[in-house]
Amino acid sequence: MLDDYQNSQPITYRILKNAIINDKYSHAYLFETNGFNDSFNFILAFVKSLLCPHKKLNKKDCPSCHQCEVIDSGNFPEIKIINPDGLWIKKEQLRELQSEFKEKALIGNKRIYIINHAEKLNKSAANSILKFLEEPEGNIVAILITDNTYSVLETIVSRCQVLRLKESSNKKSQNEIETIKNIICLNHEDRETIIASEDIDLKIQKIFDFVNYYEIHHLDTLLYMNKVWNEYIKTKEEMIDAFDIMIMYYKDVINYKVGNKMEIFTDDKNITKIAEKNKLKDLCRKLKVIMDKKQNIRYNANTNLLMDKLIIDLEGGI
Repeated sequence: MLDDYQNSQPITYRILKNAIINDKYSHAYLFETNGFNDSFNFILAFVKSLLCPHKKLNKKDCPSCHQCEVIDSGNFPEIKIINPDGLWIKKEQLRELQSEFKEKALIGNKRIYIINHAEKLNKSAANSILKFLEEPEGNIVAILITDNTYSVLETIVSRCQVLRLKESSNKKSQNEIETIKNIICLNHEDRETIIASEDIDLKIQKIFDFVNYYEIHHLDTLLYMNKVWNEYIKTKEEMIDAFDIMIMYYKDVINYKVGNKMEIFTDDKNITKIAEKNKLKDLCRKLKVIMDKKQNIRYNANTNLLMDKLIIDLEGGI
């Protein structure tokens, strides 16, 4: 059940828990597994809680109910799982799904379909499912699973709530997240409101993701700025916090590079990779670029242009 993952997937767990309890779940989710080795069981645990008539997140209070066992057996009629047929997910598979889901649910009032390896939806298959995503019925929930969001068609991604699971071998500890929250809250009068925000942990993780993505893709990051930044960082206040987090991140990369004790991130393989692929002078230059750009945030009317300039300057200019 979902409660079993509150330690291994704290951010996504909290988002899904609130969605279930408050009955404010999305009509379509895209889960990026990010190498989490128990990703499908985690998603299935979410499905169990979503379909539970009592919104249970664990089995402690429902010993006489066997719905979860039926789901585990693969025989629950309101769940349809689609896997690639060969190299691709074929249009015929999705047409069959839509035809089947026109029928009324036999159990409960929700129907859920899960598409494994959503990156294998080719354009033909994607077009056949788009209307299903664009005009969802209130009782149908779509769950798409991929190892890499950026390999999924943009038309699909834009219609889903994207949730990124934490990598099994490289989890940010909750202590690190709490430390970062406490630091960025020093600049806010409404500190308690910031800490209590439901998506603050997610935003922090997305900043790490942005830096790691940039360090791999460099100028190509400009092509995906909406996905890796604009969807999560919207206000100037959030921009300032995000730049502070990037500054912390690169400072610890430099600490690792020169053999100093890291201030926040004690065991992070991405920091190791970034330190190994950059010369010390380049890391110092990137840190200065970020610090300089942070000073311009409040006076820059167009934050999108500011972010484009950040990427260009991180690359040393063009």
